[in-house]
Amino acid sequence: MREQLLDATSILADAGVPPPDVDARLLAAHVLGMSPMAVTFAEVDETFAERFAGVVKRRAQREPLQHITGTAPFGPLDLAVGPGVFIPRPETEVLADWAVRTLAGTPAPTVVDMGTGSGALAIYVASHIPEARVYAVELSATAREYAARNAASHGVRITLVDASMTDPQLLRDLDGAVDLVVANPPYVPDTPDLEPEVYCDPPEAVFSGADGMDAIRGLVPVAQRLLRPGGWLGVEHDDVTSTSTCSVIEACGGFGPLTVLRDLAGRNRFVCASKL
Repeated sequence: MREQLLDATSILADAGVPPPDVDARLLAAHVLGMSPMAVTFAEVDETFAERFAGVVKRRAQREPLQHITGTAPFGPLDLAVGPGVFIPRPETEVLADWAVRTLAGTPAPTVVDMGTGSGALAIYVASHIPEARVYAVELSATAREYAARNAASHGVRITLVDASMTDPQLLRDLDGAVDLVVANPPYVPDTPDLEPEVYCDPPEAVFSGADGMDAIRGLVPVAQRLLRPGGWLGVEHDDVTSTSTCSVIEACGGFGPLTVLRDLAGRNRFVCASKL
């Protein structure tokens, strides 16, 4: 097995896959149905080589690892993903953790996740705060199907809402009643120069105009309307648009001082604010 892992790592490295050794081990674990830590000393049958070569070839063609395995980890959750739904990224776990900590002590909070995709943020909150009422807003029918499947597999209840996060009429019945709004919206500036895997995500879940700010500009006033006084907004943004995101929230008005949170790499990635 060690030699097969080395061969796979070499193939993935030649294809520019980062990090090739990690992906080789994860692919082997997927084929074998075991923990990545157990792969090195695993006993394999005669079918393994062919199956392993097949998934390594797919990854070398820059198909996302998560599309091959069919899952993406998100904190303690294992979420089903595939073509047509945004793959949750590890950095968003910072926003999820902030949301749960912010809601500590709030009885039966009402939460809105704008652009839920696979349901990552909504399900994370619902799994940590079972009494929460969580509304998961998503325009894509495919993404809503994944979110519903993931909620069911984790035994939590969320309310899926077929709507755009920037719709001025979104959830009008909740005006002034929401305790927390979280959003991991599309925020990448339009560009052809990213890693190939990024373009395997639905473009409407990734890109948001020339400066990457279209969705954020649209969702902030909606969130301000939905929140109760003292309720919180947390927005993820591109690593170069923290100042722009702060400016949008400040221009909207009705929020207190802003807090900027950093992602796992130490980059400004989230802006949080409480409604006055």
